[in-house]
Amino acid sequence: MRTIKEDLRKRLEAFEMWAYRRMLKISWTQKVTNEEVLRRVGCQRELWKTVKKKKVAYVGHVLRHDRYRLLQLIMMGKVAGKRRIGRKRKSWLRNIREWTGIASAAQLFSLAREQEKYQKLTANLH
Repeated sequence: MRTIKEDLRKRLEAFEMWAYRRMLKISWTQKVTNEEVLRRVGCQRELWKTVKKKKVAYVGHVLRHDRYRLLQLIMMGKVAGKRRIGRKRKSWLRNIREWTGIASAAQLFSLAREQEKYQKLTANLH
């Protein structure tokens, strides 16, 4: 899974609207707003919410199981080596912490160990 930045989120939302327009056979030359397309389809934007839920659920799965120990170390940044020059890149954990509102990685790891609480957190994402 990739780190999701703002531009990728916008591209996902644009793809979702493109797919709805194709389903409704709306030509690209027609002036139909996104709100009108959503009204005709009878739903809200769902793709971005689904991507977030799947990513948060997968991270919880990885953090819970010891067979993913190497991946856990990579996610925590505890792999030997030098950091690149420049601004730190947005990480998986930063995405997850922003979406869930969890302040630190340590809190996320401890919450992931409690599967029922983590599943509730995943279900209540918006």
